[in-house]
Amino acid sequence: MAAELDAVADALLTVWEAARERTTSRVSGAQLRAIMLVEQHDGINLRRLATGLDMLLSSASRLCDRLVAAGMLEREPGRLDRREISLHLTPEAHRLLAELRDDRRQQLAAILGDMTPEGRQALLVGMREFDEAARRRHASVQSVEPAGPWSDAGGPAGPPVGLPKQEWPGDEPRVARTA
Repeated sequence: MAAELDAVADALLTVWEAARERTTSRVSGAQLRAIMLVEQHDGINLRRLATGLDMLLSSASRLCDRLVAAGMLEREPGRLDRREISLHLTPEAHRLLAELRDDRRQQLAAILGDMTPEGRQALLVGMREFDEAARRRHASVQSVEPAGPWSDAGGPAGPPVGLPKQEWPGDEPRVARTA
C-alpha cells in the first residue's frame, strides 16, 4: 500500500511543482520558502527566518537582500526593539503567491473534474483521514523524543502532507507548509 501511495502521490507533487515552475520563475525555491514563511509570520525577524529555513543567519541575510532587491520583501525596524529588523511581504510577493495558488487550484480542479463524484469524495475522505493519522503519528513521535527547540501545536493550518504546525520558542509558529 505504501509503495502504491508513493507512486500515485507523484501526480499530486507534479501538479505542485509545475505550478511553482510556471508562476515563480522570478524567485528560487529557497526564496519562495522564505516568502511563504514571512507570509505566515508577518514581521518575523531574521534569526527566526533563518531557523525556519534551517540555514545560517548569514545565508538568510543574503537571501533577504536578494528578495528586497527583487521587490518581494521589505525590512523595517522592530516595534519592540528597533535594533531588530522585521520582515514583511510587498504587494508583489502577495501577487506571486496568489498566482501560484490560483494556478495550482486550477490544475487540481481540472484533474478532479475528470474523476467521478464518488472518487472525489473518497479522495477527500481518505486525505482527511491520512492527515489525522499523520498528525497523531507526529504527536506520538514528539512525545517520546527528547525535548527540542520546537513544541507540537497541531492545528488546521498545517502542511498538505498532514504534519502539524510547529511553534517557535516564545509561541511564534514555525512554518511547515507550502504556498
